[in-house]
Amino acid sequence: MTRAPGQTRSTTAVVLIALAAALSAALLAALGVWQVQRLFWKLDLIERVEQRLGADAVTAPGPEAWSGMTPAASEYLKVRLTGRFLHDKETRVQAVTDLGAGHWVLTPLQTAQGFTVLVNRGFVSPDRRDPETRREGQIAGETTVTGLIRRTEPDGAFLRANDPTADRWHSRDVAAIASARGLTEAAPYFVDADATPNPGGWPVGGLTKVAFSNNHLVYAVTWFTLALMALAGGGYVVHDWRRHKRRVSAGAHTYPLASAQ
Repeated sequence: MTRAPGQTRSTTAVVLIALAAALSAALLAALGVWQVQRLFWKLDLIERVEQRLGADAVTAPGPEAWSGMTPAASEYLKVRLTGRFLHDKETRVQAVTDLGAGHWVLTPLQTAQGFTVLVNRGFVSPDRRDPETRREGQIAGETTVTGLIRRTEPDGAFLRANDPTADRWHSRDVAAIASARGLTEAAPYFVDADATPNPGGWPVGGLTKVAFSNNHLVYAVTWFTLALMALAGGGYVVHDWRRHKRRVSAGAHTYPLASAQ
């Protein structure tokens, strides 16, 4: 509402406006601080992952380590596994990659230690979905796999739930796949195999995307700018109110000269 000339906002209204501006600025500044914290967390995550990608492979964690595993400490860790693939328990998960649409081939690897790890052996195109079309790649006997630990992807993809009964999978949900395939003592993670070629060329491994969006600095600057704008707006209202009060007060103490009789 526009003030009439000479009209001054009430003290109560000004106090409420100033208080609202201060609270808004505090909230916006808090969001800015949170984004700064997220920025440092993301930079630390990127540094840790880069170090893991450049390190030598270590033995994949066994059952004794599973309860203490966290994504921050283990995801993208380069590991090595030795065992036998259980090809009859293979699972195909829908995928979209740089090679096009198709499926990830997840095959349990029975380790020499007795536990099982789902290995994402790589990508197959729709015409290679059936294992019979890639018999050469169905490695028999003991083999060693090197790859990256990945966290499970429960509940399916966006708007597309996994359907174990129909054997339709949209995400690499380790627990659900292990249950559907009757796997015992299965690791709570899966391993993305590296680019070592499989016999016959299928599946194609080494397609793991390691990229992290990092827009937290932009978000922080935005929130801090909005906080300053809220403070500036509240300050302007208070300044304008005080200026009008001074004018009104000055007018009340000015008396016109008496006219000559």
